[in-house]
Amino acid sequence: MLLQTAPAPGAWERLLAVLKEWDFAVFLKINTVWTGAFGDFLMPILRDQRTWYPLYAFLFIYVIYKFRWKALPFIIIAGLTVVLTDQVSSTFFKNYFGRVRPCNEEALRGMARLLLDRCPSSGSFTSSHAVNHFGLATFIYITLKPYFGKWGLLFFFWAAFICYAQVYVGVHYPGDVSCGAVLGVLLGGFTAWIFKKYFNFGNRKRGDLTTASPTV
Repeated sequence: MLLQTAPAPGAWERLLAVLKEWDFAVFLKINTVWTGAFGDFLMPILRDQRTWYPLYAFLFIYVIYKFRWKALPFIIIAGLTVVLTDQVSSTFFKNYFGRVRPCNEEALRGMARLLLDRCPSSGSFTSSHAVNHFGLATFIYITLKPYFGKWGLLFFFWAAFICYAQVYVGVHYPGDVSCGAVLGVLLGGFTAWIFKKYFNFGNRKRGDLTTASPTV
C-alpha cells in the first residue's frame, strides 16, 4: 500500500510563508523593540484621525479662499476619494483576505503590545488608515502640485507617519500598511485624474503666487 503524504508546498506558498515570517519579525521590532516612553505617548495620538482634522480644515479653507466656487468639485472628489479608499479596503480587501490583526493573533500572544483601549475586530489586510491617507495624499499632491510644489510631498510623509503608528500601537503588520499605501496611491491617482480631466484649477502663472487661471 502506498503511503499517502501531503503535497509539498509550491513556490507561491513558500513565498507567502517567507513574507509572513518577515512581516511578523519587522512587526515585533517596531512594536516591542524600537519603542520608548515618548513613542508610547505620541503614536496613539498620531494614528487617531481626529488629530488630523485641523490639517483638513486648513486645506479646505485654503482651497475655498483661493478658488471660490471652483473649490466645490475639489472638495466633493476629495470626499469621494475617502469613501472609495475606505470601501475598497474595508468592504473588499478585509473581508476577502480575512487576516487576523496582530493584537488578536494567537501566535503573538504575550509578545505583541497593544497601546489602544481595544483591538479592532475587523480584518488586518489592508490597513484602511493607510489606504485612506495615502489616497488623499496622492489626490492632494497631484491636484495642487502647481501651487504647493515640492511641499506637497509632505502629505506623503504625514501618511507614512500614520502608517508607522498603526504598526507601533499593535493593530497592523508592516505588510498591511505597505500594501495599503500602494492601493491608496492607485485610487488617489485615479480620482485625481478624474478631477484634472473634468475640472482642474489650471496651472499657476509663472511668478504669480496668489492667482491662478482655472479651467473648467
